[in-house]
Amino acid sequence: MFHKTCGRKGRFARTVGMALAVSMTMSGCTTISDWFADEEELEIRRLKPIEAEFEPKINWERDIGDGVEHFFSRLRPVYAYDKLYAADRHGAVVAMEPDTGKVIWQKNFATFKSEGMMSSVTNLWQSGETARIGGITVADKLVFIGTENGYVAALDAETGELSWDATVPGEVLAAPAVDEGILVVNTGAGSLFGFSTRSGEQMWRHEGDTPPLTLRGISGPIASNGGAIVGTPTGKIQVNLIDSGVLAWETAIATPTGATELERIVDIDTTPILYGGTIYTVSYNGTLAAVELRSGRVIWKREYASFRNLTLDGNKLFVVDNNSNVYALDRRNGVELWSQGGLKSRSLTAATPVGEHVVVGDNWGFLHWIEKDGGKIVARLDVGGDDEDDAIFAAPLNVNNNVIAVTRTGTVASVSIPQ
Repeated sequence: MFHKTCGRKGRFARTVGMALAVSMTMSGCTTISDWFADEEELEIRRLKPIEAEFEPKINWERDIGDGVEHFFSRLRPVYAYDKLYAADRHGAVVAMEPDTGKVIWQKNFATFKSEGMMSSVTNLWQSGETARIGGITVADKLVFIGTENGYVAALDAETGELSWDATVPGEVLAAPAVDEGILVVNTGAGSLFGFSTRSGEQMWRHEGDTPPLTLRGISGPIASNGGAIVGTPTGKIQVNLIDSGVLAWETAIATPTGATELERIVDIDTTPILYGGTIYTVSYNGTLAAVELRSGRVIWKREYASFRNLTLDGNKLFVVDNNSNVYALDRRNGVELWSQGGLKSRSLTAATPVGEHVVVGDNWGFLHWIEKDGGKIVARLDVGGDDEDDAIFAAPLNVNNNVIAVTRTGTVASVSIPQ
């Protein structure tokens, strides 16, 4: 059987716009906006029919703030301590029950100065500005946020109360990382910071190089085994000792080539993966690599270009490239196992392993389920209403085999499939 769910906005357009011949077809939902799209965009928007193997359903939906709108963002919910933590770019931070979406607590970092008084957590912003939250992570019973304004804060994970805050010279565009009581924060200015998770005291600072032209984004750090691992805008993987910030080693993954600064962009804007003593990373210009943690030795390299995070499940490494082609590779040797090009140019998110599938979101608010073993698309669901304003911009989250997706307008949805 063929299955596709037409979104809320698609259904509304069909009801009020019959004169415009708005219709639902097997290949996708047609909306009023289709009439104003060019042929190339329409070709991308029209999903090819699939033989669906199951029908996903939305368990609950909740709006948190205004989302990220059209700004670049990698803001993604986090699951920890039996709670779902999420934020919007403008300043809302929310803790929810993952099974129901019920809000446990909520804080707003965009509550601005008022006459005669000022909020204790918003003294960095003048009236009319937003918090511009860029990343959220949860560890050590604390919720950590970083913002494009260079503001770092720690909240109690149970109550949302502010524990401490600090500032850094540079934008925080990716989630921080935590290990051994140290919060590692990467910034767009090329500096890496270490803070005490309990007191907020700055423990160390490492200055890196930043080329004249880089992508709008930074690598999210990971912290493990006494090291902070991060990709750089110069195409390197570097490891710093987490207790002191001293550089342990760095290895060039991608080499600049070309005559112009644009052609020479080699940013590693993805969060590395560490598994079994091996670091996996990918660069924007087309280098996917496995690197030995102890020495920085490159184990293997392959030609894949991406600014989206890699994901790993067992021995399978999943890559979504710059053109939204999806690949599965053997993590041990980089051999390609399968590729899926049926969603090309739909601005896919990274692929999230969930059960027997990987799930990706796209620029028109759809979730797609792809078989882990063969790469076949076996189900899809319209969460955003077939609207670019409700694009799924961040990789879905796997919470107890339910898929948590967030749209650009700030809708968080829990989706399940028949068991």
